[in-house]
Amino acid sequence: MGGTSSKLPKDLLSEYQVRLTHVMCLFRAHKIFSELQGGENGPYSSRVSMQKILTLPELKANPFRKRLCHVFSTSDMKDGSLNFEDFLDLLSAFSDTATLEIKSHYAFRIFDFDDDGTLDARDLEKLVNCLTGETDDTRLTAEEMRQLISNILEESDIDKDGTVNLSEFQHVISRSPDFVR
Repeated sequence: MGGTSSKLPKDLLSEYQVRLTHVMCLFRAHKIFSELQGGENGPYSSRVSMQKILTLPELKANPFRKRLCHVFSTSDMKDGSLNFEDFLDLLSAFSDTATLEIKSHYAFRIFDFDDDGTLDARDLEKLVNCLTGETDDTRLTAEEMRQLISNILEESDIDKDGTVNLSEFQHVISRSPDFVR
């Protein structure tokens, strides 16, 4: 393309462009991924460790950075490592052009710390602690946490089963126009 040649095979480039319409800068993503690989342009199935992914400036201050890697990783080892397609999925889900449905789906998965398909009181407590910080200055008291979780479930748990499922989560998010931003 232009005056430089891409090291991304043409057949993969076409497949990625079709599948990942939300990623506007495919070549920039490839460059970043290659740099994370240590400049190697090996097979696109090779993985970058979670530790290297977490060095990205965009993730350094994100309280969910490790969860992001685990949610987007397709590694059989469950180690949070990402291959190029995983990396593109992560970028796509958080791009400005991603839909509310996509963003809410991945947010739900990130907040579902035990990966059981629902947000229960333990997930909600971990979520609140991630958002507020877990220092003595910011940690909620046990009573404040209990009340907050009770309020969240009262507002979100439509079927009153004590958990928030994806559909209930998306319903709540649909009433929050700032969520997409």
